[in-house]
Amino acid sequence: MVMYRTSMQIVRDLLTVTEECGVNGINVTALLTRANLSHSRLSKFMENLTGAGLINKIEYDGKNTFVITPKGKQYLESYGKFQSLADSFGLEL
Repeated sequence: MVMYRTSMQIVRDLLTVTEECGVNGINVTALLTRANLSHSRLSKFMENLTGAGLINKIEYDGKNTFVITPKGKQYLESYGKFQSLADSFGLEL
């Protein structure tokens, strides 16, 4: 049986991958690979995440690099707590 990720799980994955890359950030190609998304889906998610202030997009020399913001780190921490709470009740997010 194929398990699909929810939008919340994809956001968590994108923020986690971006956070793991630290202050140097991550480029689009690496993000596509590590988050396992198509370019069109990634673009939509990144537009929402940058608009919400969870990720910063840095454009340099025609290339985009993404860096997690403190607000994005706070979101990840809150998501983890909520995930633990949901798990304790046997719920899936």
